[in-house]
Amino acid sequence: MAKSIKKASAKVAPAAEKPAAKKPAAKKATAKKPATKKLTIKKSVRALLPANLMLGAMATAENSGVQVLDRLFATIAGRKGADPSVSHSARLLSRGTGKVAQKFGEEAVECLIEAVAGNRTALIAESADVLYHLLVLWVDAGVLPHEVWGELERRQGVSGIAEKAARAQKLSMAFGLATNKIP
Repeated sequence: MAKSIKKASAKVAPAAEKPAAKKPAAKKATAKKPATKKLTIKKSVRALLPANLMLGAMATAENSGVQVLDRLFATIAGRKGADPSVSHSARLLSRGTGKVAQKFGEEAVECLIEAVAGNRTALIAESADVLYHLLVLWVDAGVLPHEVWGELERRQGVSGIAEKAARAQKLSMAFGLATNKIP
């Protein structure tokens, strides 16, 4: 009986010690590897993929971005004619097209400054301001988001160089100019 107790305790003790010793080592290895992989993936995606491929990779976020802009546009449009003391959008719209355009320009310049400075966090915030003020400008001008989305879709797949050359051709023909270059 003593032999069977010794055998049982001998079997239990080493088994209990081994997993306890292995588990912390396994936790350390697993904790380090995923963090390193995530960093590596983020860096390689940003560094190696051109902007148009990044947009394709973010297809799931694309629709939600458009939906956010559509909802914001609807909110701004709903504030047109509202009490300027209650709504910032109403206050901007009540000041007229010149003030709306001026505010959009100011926000665009602030966005450019942050981009040149390399301040990513501020660039994101200023980009949101630019988009908001662009939507205010659209509401003021009576431009609907689906009209802009349609124009972007029309241009998709067309080389920017070819599209610009076509515009120059139309402009020169309209004014009877002998050149295709935009002055």
